Amino acid sequence: MAETQELQQWHVTEPYLETHCSLGEGPFYEPATNSVRFVDIIKQRLHIVSLTEGPSSLKTLQFSEAVTVTADIEGRDPKDAVLIGAKQGLAVLDRNTGTYEYVTKFDDEKAQRIRSNDGVVDPNGRFWLGTMTDFGLGPFQPEGSLYRFASNSPATRTRSGLTIPNSVGFSPDSRTMYFTHSTAREVFAWDYDPADGAFSNERVFYRHVGPGEPDGFRVDTQGNLWHAVYGESRVLKITPQGKLVGEVKIPTRNATCCELVGGGEMVITTAGDDEGEGESKRLGGAVFKVQVGAEGTPRFAFKLE
Repeated sequence: MAETQELQQWHVTEPYLETHCSLGEGPFYEPATNSVRFVDIIKQRLHIVSLTEGPSSLKTLQFSEAVTVTADIEGRDPKDAVLIGAKQGLAVLDRNTGTYEYVTKFDDEKAQRIRSNDGVVDPNGRFWLGTMTDFGLGPFQPEGSLYRFASNSPATRTRSGLTIPNSVGFSPDSRTMYFTHSTAREVFAWDYDPADGAFSNERVFYRHVGPGEPDGFRVDTQGNLWHAVYGESRVLKITPQGKLVGEVKIPTRNATCCELVGGGEMVITTAGDDEGEGESKRLGGAVFKVQVGAEGTPRFAFKLE
């Protein structure tokens, strides 16, 4: 889809957190604590920051394998336990001890070659999670999949042959499901039935034109997708009709994902830019915060039992 010439624009020049993430990802807002948790996939860390207390409140949990995304669990206080996407599948993290236990794993013959990537809980309490080639195993290959996890049942592979599967999200009425395949530069849409979770009528919702790749996104209450673009120093605002109408510009190239955190504010994670120059290299891996006047749709919680 060609870009329009007159885009609504927001500019942010200073970082909120200088975390120097190698691959910051998966920002998730906790309304009850007014905090944001996000991961550094390469450094195998989970960060949590209180928006009330500010940057000095940043806390970090270190792991021995990649943790890629988080979600709340139905009936559990997220201050105590959250769901995480980890190297081999889904696990429950005890935030008080920093330990976690797998609840289900990928059914994949290449389990050692892959890791989880981005994902989200659907309106039926199931978790959608993509897999891709793990770091250190050569160039990324089209060996990834998109899985759907439901409680007390094996993982269901819904798509295969993917290289970098990324964000999944839902329209405000839960009747449209979105999925980004970064390497194809395409955002797909399906009709989604919130009653039974069936999805159908696949189509390309948005096709990105530009040097970067669409990475993670968040849907607002008006149905717009706010989509980070890796390699282009920006987050796009895309209407429910698939039209590009705005952009948030940041001073480092590798925008990875965003989250709407209340009060119209957006938090943006980024990855390092070791091959870049100037501000882009210096601020690579930082977290940014900017007022965009949008509220995020409510998150769903995973039905563990």
